[in-house]
Amino acid sequence: MTISFAIMGIMKERVLSASECKAKFLACLSEIEQFGEPITITRRGRPVAVLGPARHSARKSPKDSWARRGRIVGDIVNGDASLWEVAKLE
Repeated sequence: MTISFAIMGIMKERVLSASECKAKFLACLSEIEQFGEPITITRRGRPVAVLGPARHSARKSPKDSWARRGRIVGDIVNGDASLWEVAKLE
């Protein structure tokens, strides 16, 4: 595997050709997950993409997304049937 490192201060940048990245994609993902450093992918020596770690967002579970956002007003089991007059077929 050909690895090219460009030293820019403290930052190291890993550069792979597209064919190398295709052949060793799972290893590249594991490396990004482990070290958190992006990999630049080139085609014919020109950079075309950067593969890097995902940004972690503060997402809530969908299970709790509607928790404490609604109110039950009245009796939902034995409620007023007149509210549903429109839906009845005659």
